[in-house]
Amino acid sequence: MELYDVMRTTFAAREFTGEPLPDNVLDRILDNARFAPSGGNRQAGHIIVVNDPNMRESLAKATAPGARRYFAQIKAGESPWNPVSPTTVSAASIAATAVPESVLSPLRTASVVLVVCVDLRLIAATDQDLHRVGVISGASIYPLVWNILLSARAEGYGGTLTTMAVAQEPQVRDLLGIPDTHAVAAVLPIGKPVKQLTKLRRNGVDEFVTRERFDGAPYLTGNS
Repeated sequence: MELYDVMRTTFAAREFTGEPLPDNVLDRILDNARFAPSGGNRQAGHIIVVNDPNMRESLAKATAPGARRYFAQIKAGESPWNPVSPTTVSAASIAATAVPESVLSPLRTASVVLVVCVDLRLIAATDQDLHRVGVISGASIYPLVWNILLSARAEGYGGTLTTMAVAQEPQVRDLLGIPDTHAVAAVLPIGKPVKQLTKLRRNGVDEFVTRERFDGAPYLTGNS
């Protein structure tokens, strides 16, 4: 596939055919994804390839609590897990919320699950002293995560970037033997999608790009 076609058609695949992902294809996906940029070329990522069904079931169980809160907040009209607007949903309501099977099943039905970690000793979190949630450290790992998904798409496979298990990171650390020096950044179920989407819905460029200032004129494509 052409690069722009891959970029415009890489969707969040959650339903898989059960077809295996051959080792040589996974090799190509990871071998190409590794060229993602990172601050100072420190390459802080570590990927755990999880095939064992019991381990994957444990990852699904670790995903459930975070997902339960997510859907409880949506039901309450909140922006889930948002640090600017803390939740008002009670613990009892969260506990009583069902998690859709579509959230957990990809971890069970994907051909492989990749757990992506980042070495905290190698990140440059330039926003660590600001009075807001940190986001900059993601630059050390999420280009690698996205390269994996782009590479999977180019090979005719797909996946989705999940982070719900991170809410239970100590449990995930124990499960996979992850040291305290590393954080869990993403859990990626990868497999052959049941459907291959070719058209995605996204905001137009003029809806989120402005000129010169945040409140500047919209950047209108074709008028540069």
